[in-house]
Amino acid sequence: MPFTLLGPCDYREEIRKSRFIALAAPVSSAAEAQAFVAAHSDASASHNCWAWKVGQQYRFSDDGEPGGTAGRPILAAIEAQDMDQVAVLVIRFYGGIQLGTGGLARAYGGSANKCLQAAPRHELVTRDHYRCHCLFAELPLLKARLSELDCQLQSEAYDASGAELQLAVPPQRVTELQRLLADISRGRIELQLQ
Repeated sequence: MPFTLLGPCDYREEIRKSRFIALAAPVSSAAEAQAFVAAHSDASASHNCWAWKVGQQYRFSDDGEPGGTAGRPILAAIEAQDMDQVAVLVIRFYGGIQLGTGGLARAYGGSANKCLQAAPRHELVTRDHYRCHCLFAELPLLKARLSELDCQLQSEAYDASGAELQLAVPPQRVTELQRLLADISRGRIELQLQ
C-alpha cells in the first residue's frame, strides 16, 4: 500500500563541500507538484533538481547536472520509500569539488531518501464516493461517527429538511457505514454510489 507525506519536510547535508537541501511535500496533481518546485527553487543555487510522482504520472529534472545523475535518483528514492502523491526538490550549492556521476547520483538520491525516511507519513487509502441525504436531527450524530469508519465528508448541501452529503468511503467500510446510516435513521437513509 503506498504512502504519502503528512506535510512538508526537509533534510540538509554537506557532501565534499557541496550543500544539498532536500525539500519534500505532499501533492495531489501534476500542477501542484510543478507549483511546489517553482515556489521552492533557489535561483542562487547551482542546481535545482527534482522529481514528483502522482499515481501513474511522474516527472523529473536534472537541471544541468549530467543526464541521469539527479532527477532519476530522486524519483528512485520516492519509489523506494513506496511513496505516491509526493514532490521532492533537491537544491545543490556547488562547493568546488567534482563528485563524478556516481557521486552525484548517490548524493541526490541519498538526500531525497533521507528526507523521505524521516518524514511523517500516512497510508494512501482508496475511497469510493457516495452520497446520502439525512435530516437535520440526524446530521450531528452522523458527522461525529464518520471518523470511526475512516470516512471523509467531501461536501454538504442544505435544503429545507436536512443535508445532502458527499462521502468518500474505503471500500471495506461501506457495509459498516450502511449499518450506521440505517441505525441512525431507522432505515430511511440510502447510500448511493456516485
